[in-house]
Amino acid sequence: MRFTDQVVIVTGASRGIGREIARSFAVEGAKVACVATRLGGAQKTAEEIGGGAKGYACDVSDSASVDALIEAVQADLGVPAVLVNNAGVTKDTLLMRMKDEDFDRVVAVNLKGAFNLIRAASRSMMKARYGRIVNISSVVGLHGAAGQVNYAASKAGLIGLTLSVAKELGSRGITCNAVAPGFIETDMTEDLPQEFREGVEKNAPVGRLGKPEDIAPAILFLASAEASYITGQTLTVDGGLFL
Repeated sequence: MRFTDQVVIVTGASRGIGREIARSFAVEGAKVACVATRLGGAQKTAEEIGGGAKGYACDVSDSASVDALIEAVQADLGVPAVLVNNAGVTKDTLLMRMKDEDFDRVVAVNLKGAFNLIRAASRSMMKARYGRIVNISSVVGLHGAAGQVNYAASKAGLIGLTLSVAKELGSRGITCNAVAPGFIETDMTEDLPQEFREGVEKNAPVGRLGKPEDIAPAILFLASAEASYITGQTLTVDGGLFL
């Protein structure tokens, strides 16, 4: 029960990795603010995991919406001790076919959304002189991928954001780290071609795609007291695919 009574904010909590992260924190005693674009999805996750969890709707790309979210969470649950920036979208296509709005939307949600949340949540964390921030990047942000210039740029940007936040807030007792998942079986990856899936299974030393249950423990460790001397790091969780 490493997070008993701690307030934890998890964005993108309505499905996949985010839902598993929220569930894992609740199991260890946290009061989880489950955040999603649609209130129904957020509330469903909160009801499923229990433990005093509460669902919130928020457009993370909009700073006013994020500020209102943080105010609501503090009023309902208390000052956040942990922030997990997991919200993300994809709009994949080849570079020459990519529309401006497809690039802008992915960067706005995946990168600016994390910035908005960190800026808003860190105010109370600094007063408390304690905080754990974990940004969910991707191996695509480290290695690139054809057809994903927008997604890769946003996830690489998260790593730079992580490094800068770690340097700015470390003296206030706040750590900031990133986790870069490999190819995880979620709604976002279910449309991957079968030949691609087989290639991952062949080339990854562990011989399979990952699952949300493979990612959540890494986030919980970085958010725990045991990781108080770890900041500015990116932990790759990809089954050894990019060794």
